[in-house]
Amino acid sequence: MPKTNKKRNKQPARRPVRRGGKQEGARRQRNAPQAAAVETAQAATRAAVTLNGVFHGTSRGFGFITPDVDEGAPAAEDVFVPARMTGGAIDGDRVAFVMQQPDRRQFSRGDRGDRGGREERPEAAVTEVLERSVTTLIGEFCVEAHIRGRRTVRRLYALPENKKLAFEIEIAPADSFGAARGDKIELELIEYPTAGTPARGKVTRIFGPKDTRAANYAAILHENGIPTEFPADVLAEADEVAAKRITSRGRLDLRGEIIFTIDSADAKDLDDAVSLKRTADGWQLGVHIADVSHYVKAGSAIDREAMARGTSVYFTDQVVPMLPVALSNGCCSLNGGVSRYAMSALLDLAPDGSLRGCEMAESIIRSTVRGVYSEVNDIFEKGEQSEFAGKYAAVLPVLGDMRELYEILAARSAKRGALSLETAEAKFILDEEGEPVDIIRRERGDAEKMIEQFMLAANEGVATWLNERGLPCVYRVHEEPLEDKIRAFSEFAWNLGLPVGKLGQGKASPADLAAVMERASEKELGEIVSFVLLRSLQKARYATEALGHFGLGIKLYAHFTSPIRRYPDLSVHRIIRTALAGKATGKTLDKLTSFAERSAKESSENEVRALMAEREIEDLYKTIFMSAHVGEEFDARISSVTGFGLFAELDNTCEGLIPIATLDGYFVYDEKNYRLTCGAQVYRLGDRIRVRIEEADVSAHKVEMRLIRAL
Repeated sequence: MPKTNKKRNKQPARRPVRRGGKQEGARRQRNAPQAAAVETAQAATRAAVTLNGVFHGTSRGFGFITPDVDEGAPAAEDVFVPARMTGGAIDGDRVAFVMQQPDRRQFSRGDRGDRGGREERPEAAVTEVLERSVTTLIGEFCVEAHIRGRRTVRRLYALPENKKLAFEIEIAPADSFGAARGDKIELELIEYPTAGTPARGKVTRIFGPKDTRAANYAAILHENGIPTEFPADVLAEADEVAAKRITSRGRLDLRGEIIFTIDSADAKDLDDAVSLKRTADGWQLGVHIADVSHYVKAGSAIDREAMARGTSVYFTDQVVPMLPVALSNGCCSLNGGVSRYAMSALLDLAPDGSLRGCEMAESIIRSTVRGVYSEVNDIFEKGEQSEFAGKYAAVLPVLGDMRELYEILAARSAKRGALSLETAEAKFILDEEGEPVDIIRRERGDAEKMIEQFMLAANEGVATWLNERGLPCVYRVHEEPLEDKIRAFSEFAWNLGLPVGKLGQGKASPADLAAVMERASEKELGEIVSFVLLRSLQKARYATEALGHFGLGIKLYAHFTSPIRRYPDLSVHRIIRTALAGKATGKTLDKLTSFAERSAKESSENEVRALMAEREIEDLYKTIFMSAHVGEEFDARISSVTGFGLFAELDNTCEGLIPIATLDGYFVYDEKNYRLTCGAQVYRLGDRIRVRIEEADVSAHKVEMRLIRAL
């Protein structure tokens, strides 16, 4: 996987700068004063205290440094670095720097705006780059021709796709790898830019013309390290284990029970099935998950590849699976009417839905029917009058009981303060060529929410089962938010007229947050407030410590229900399997503990990588779709407010930037309350506006808009 700077950047696209001939000489002459300024500053500050930190670049050349702090100490405020004092540092580099008083003569109006009123504070000068963050990058291959005497000289260079890398990269003809003008390329940096010399690099991969879907798709997969092919030994091993005959020996045989799956219509990897029985004093909910651990043995070629991938990656028009198709869509998938191995969690629930106990078993099941969300939702709405009633005849009574239990579990979830955040999910309509022809909001019905509640119950039950036995576990944890984040969110919510309870004191009560979200939904601000709240919460991750799940309000929680597509789930299955065999003792227990720690660490990292790729592919398809609507006007809602502009989201979930420079007036950014203000004119999160699509840059996956008027 190439080492690249992957932090998402939503700043305006920088137009290519064409230089050559006398202009090139003039450019180098202009750089001389900058080089001299750096040398003078470094000489003047040699006696000053040198600090270390991480440099954050901007598209305009200047940057900021986040200073290092001792563990446990409060975070230090970022320090401004003028463009002339960056010392050749680029975004993400670890640097050494010294503090100095600012030269107010250097400030422009734009600098003051981007610094957010920092001009009265000390600034920094980079004295040394300690560690480079970027060794390879994605960019556009550029060719510039100019006349030198009687000769035509070609200059080859690249413009980084990441606009925070605000420099050009010279490329020698021998290092161009056959790239053509306008190609999207991967580039290895040979020399880094300094005040007097340009960066140099060589082309290592060509993806194709920068504005094509295929080139951008390939670049995103490559940059995020998403492999699309399995090694030959992994495929051979998968075919071998998938061909083995299924027997019921040593397993709980549940093939006579009413067990069935409910998934989306296009799902091919069916890894969860459900059953339900009323008991004398409650319910027995069965959650039966594909027994992937039976086929994927520890240390096997399949296992090594699965851990390296960590998760299946779901894109607009394809899935890059964690496991080979022979397993994911074949012997592991709980297809209707066929016998399949499962790991069953049999949950004993009280009448109010509370968990009283959990029994684990290696089982063999046969799904009664292949349920589809849309069809089950139709049955919930129309009952026996539904056109799908015949297909589900064998499970109709159970479906009725399941819906009743779902409502009990949902009410219990709300009572304990589980957060219900509103996030818009896009559904793409593609033509025969795979191009997006429409984008709509994906809606969720009771069937989707019911299965979600059942899976939550199973995940809690399994984590409790492992914890009670003192066994290692790959927990899904979501720690309490930091006090300063909650105070900032409280101030934002208060200014919207929402109840904040004790949030203003930095106390993160799930009940108080749930009350804020409920009122926000009533005021049609649910998505906006959800956006701000998500930024205030810590990221969920995997860990071997039972740290609880704040967002769900659950003390013990693990991922168990999707081992076909998530490695942490497979890890939990493997631990349960070993425990059921009575082998989770001594050295084997020590190995399981080490395995859980490694799985938690790598699964967290792989999850971030996959999410980045999924979001970038989605942004690509949205940009392609909006490129056909340049010049058209749409109603939108302000979805984000930054120091460099407003982001507006259309009703179809497509988002674009309205640069601050295009707004009429001099606007001040209020980062606490997410608003831009110019006199009496204020633009806030959630405001309805009318916008025009100005540009859709397919290569950068970004849309630019212009504000027409407030609504």
